[in-house]
Amino acid sequence: MPDAVAVVADYLRSALAAAGERVPVVSRVPTSRPQRFVQLERVGGFSPTPVTDRARLDFHAWASREDQAADLCALVRGLLGAIPGVRGGVTVYSVTEVAGPQWLPDDESGHPRYAFAAEVHLRGRALTK
Repeated sequence: MPDAVAVVADYLRSALAAAGERVPVVSRVPTSRPQRFVQLERVGGFSPTPVTDRARLDFHAWASREDQAADLCALVRGLLGAIPGVRGGVTVYSVTEVAGPQWLPDDESGHPRYAFAAEVHLRGRALTK
């Protein structure tokens, strides 16, 4: 199965840039945090068929102010809805939101953050020898 985090992160990088938002999209919180960034991580999922994957991903939108984090979260959420299609050679069938936006400031730093969760349904690739 393709790496769902890599597929979605690549898509979001280009979609955010096309929307005029040059925001880092990462899978881990950087040691030196930028003021604004998007973090996504796989937190589970399942394979409904032998050739598909339904990856459960958490999306975190970080910013220097609460309203900016909320706006970035809303933008990511909206862009994610347009991901179905072929992305980086991987077929993305659908996206299903499983938890809407929530205020989730970082426990250690207090850095403003909003988060939501979605399942991204992908088609696997043929294994090569």
